Amino acid sequence: MTMIRSLSASAGALLLVLSVTPAQAAPAAPVKNVVLVHGAFADGSGWRGVYDILKTDGFNVSIVQHPTLSLAGDVAATKDVVDAQGGPVVLVGHSYGGAVITEAGTNPNVAALVYITAFAPDKGESVNSLSASPPPGTPAPPILPPKNGFLSLDKAKFPAAFAGDVDPKTAAFMADSQIPWGLDAVGGQITQPAWKSKPSWYLQVADDKMIPLPAQQAMSKRAGSTIVEVPGSHAIFVSNPKAVAAIIEKAASGVK
Repeated sequence: MTMIRSLSASAGALLLVLSVTPAQAAPAAPVKNVVLVHGAFADGSGWRGVYDILKTDGFNVSIVQHPTLSLAGDVAATKDVVDAQGGPVVLVGHSYGGAVITEAGTNPNVAALVYITAFAPDKGESVNSLSASPPPGTPAPPILPPKNGFLSLDKAKFPAAFAGDVDPKTAAFMADSQIPWGLDAVGGQITQPAWKSKPSWYLQVADDKMIPLPAQQAMSKRAGSTIVEVPGSHAIFVSNPKAVAAIIEKAASGVK
């Protein structure tokens, strides 16, 4: 009987301990809101392939149709879309869109940044200043002289420089439908880089002729980004949407 009482008391003590021991915290759920920001000379329709994959995988996806007139205006348009999500957001930028998310990413709703072969400027830098000294031996993008305050790409050279791995008909359409890039956007300076306070991922694209790989490597290293490298052109979001969606999903599940 004494042994039974002892066992009963021990069992009771164990149940008491279990009842007051806090449950182990469940792992954080992946962020489900994704906001996509296009770069220069293109618009948000180029994200269609990435959008379709993310939507199929259960993400809420929004696309910013900013006009690339000025960095301040494009940042404001992006923040409006981020605010509308009502929860944590993975903010994604391609090319010049990287400068936009660097400035807009300080928004408290932004949980992570994803750069798709994009500019990641530091405080006081702009796309213009980052492009002023290209790595030795890299090709110069076929940007035409400014006209009425805007830049454009040589249409004949656009496919090879911007979309070398995109099917020729689509690349030709992209060249003919390009959006002029405002000088106020090119020269807009970053005031507070979000990558200094937010986790970032960076998709390096080995064959990019608009932002050379060495420049991508330098910016992603400085930002402390988690890096993935793939072959492809500057238009990787069109030619390989699976690779782009994959790194976005990694960021969504990797935010702590």
